[in-house]
Amino acid sequence: MNLYGLAGFFFFAGCYHFINPGFYYPLIPPYLPFPTAINSLSGVLEVVLGVALLVPRFRFYSAIGLMILLVLFIPSHIYFIQIGGCADQGLCVPLWVAWVRLVVIHPLLIGWVWASRGRSRKTFTTPVGE
Repeated sequence: MNLYGLAGFFFFAGCYHFINPGFYYPLIPPYLPFPTAINSLSGVLEVVLGVALLVPRFRFYSAIGLMILLVLFIPSHIYFIQIGGCADQGLCVPLWVAWVRLVVIHPLLIGWVWASRGRSRKTFTTPVGE
């Protein structure tokens, strides 16, 4: 499992929140307040945590943060299914693709992050140079 590929995935996904925020807004369930803030915070966290995966000292905590973030994205995936896999003026896929995204791809991504977390959280507290 390629750590650089995973870090790059989150880095570019996070950047895309700022490059094309209109892609994400229709995917944010309407019952969540402050969609602009949610989009921006998600983007920042994906960029920061994705880059932090590449730093052994921060890898464990970055992976935990990314797994939490991915769990927090589940309502968005469910909402996308509820709206039939087609967001207003945005992403539109067959409904079965939306289901595969939630039931297969999302858990695989969480598993990939889990597998990349590093051996121990002790790497965070080990002084540099030891």
